[in-house]
Amino acid sequence: MQSLLAVDFGGIFGNLFEEMGFMQGSWQNYVMILISFVLMYLAIVKKFEPMLLLPIAFGMFLINIPGAEHVLWGSHPEGNNDYDAVYPETRGLLWYLYFGVDKVIYPPLIFLGIGAMTDFGPLIANPKSMLIGAGAQLGIFIAFILAIFSGFSVAAAAAIAIIGGADGPTAILVTTKLSSDLLPMIAIAAYSYMALIPIIQKPLMKLLTTKKERMIRMKPLRQVSKLEKILFPIVVTLVMGIILPDSIALLGMLMLGNLLKESGVVDRLSTQAQNGLMNTVTIFLGVAVGCKAKGELFLSVDTLLIIAIGLFAFIMGTVGGLLVAKVMCKVTKGKINPLIGSAGVSAVPMAARISEDVGRQYDPQNHLLMHAMGPNVAGVIGSAIAAGVLLACFGGYVDGTAISAALSSMAA
Repeated sequence: MQSLLAVDFGGIFGNLFEEMGFMQGSWQNYVMILISFVLMYLAIVKKFEPMLLLPIAFGMFLINIPGAEHVLWGSHPEGNNDYDAVYPETRGLLWYLYFGVDKVIYPPLIFLGIGAMTDFGPLIANPKSMLIGAGAQLGIFIAFILAIFSGFSVAAAAAIAIIGGADGPTAILVTTKLSSDLLPMIAIAAYSYMALIPIIQKPLMKLLTTKKERMIRMKPLRQVSKLEKILFPIVVTLVMGIILPDSIALLGMLMLGNLLKESGVVDRLSTQAQNGLMNTVTIFLGVAVGCKAKGELFLSVDTLLIIAIGLFAFIMGTVGGLLVAKVMCKVTKGKINPLIGSAGVSAVPMAARISEDVGRQYDPQNHLLMHAMGPNVAGVIGSAIAAGVLLACFGGYVDGTAISAALSSMAA
């Protein structure tokens, strides 16, 4: 009884009260929790890209619960917020999940699954689709220029620009290598715009095409042989690996997944890449990205700028694909429906489905899906190539040494 009376209950309950989240949270945390609720609503109710938007939103929700960061993430040295600076003895679940993002493991694995689910037949049957996929990368390079004029560093501008490719894993890979502090803003912007494709693209498609063009019926694509489908991923990997080695992590995994599918001899591996592996990595990737969206880092003027530039980049990517398709329509004297141009962005297969939907609004018997899949998968390849170009050109600018050297040489 005496030992029980000796216990300092006041001190115990005082410590418990101090450890409660109410004593540690800021207004930014609560704003981010509200934003996470909005994203969950869009994912669950509106079904906007729920496979990724829901885990991202929940990761954002978790990390902004006051007091949860040091349990779920770990403790940093005073004033240090780097991934590698978390004390080893305090590392939590989210720290380990983020390892796959920080070391650029998840994005190539996602591309492996995409490759295993994708049929490159429409692109092989109509190689001209690559021109549309290339045109849709316009948004990336316009966004890069805008970001530079908005005051971002060269490396940060390159990371922001990749939003225009409408490819989440590519955006994550490029941002992690070039400007990792911008990862939550860029990743959430990229996936949000992918989820909003129907809202963003349909008005642009109707604005830039005529009713007559929308009703163009395209001839059925030729049948692609099994040999062509097997050789395609091998040849693309070899050629692009030699020309642009920085793209090989994404492009190589994309083509490996497709080879597993088209070879027909490893159905178990193909099925695993498409389902079990893809689903697991998607959960880890979404939660890991969301857990970096802390209120004090996310709520800033830079975030608003990134979101605005990213939206403009996505719009210009869609416009670029549509304009190239319109030119091809004129050159072929009306054999190509310009609506397939919007599918040149990398969001596969959603963008191709939008081309189909808009075409059928004007002619219910007009099926553009397979024709749009050509530009769509070309956009996937194009975004991986664009990522390689950005990494090759601006990878040396990450720490500022290349900029300093350039300025010094100019001064000399």
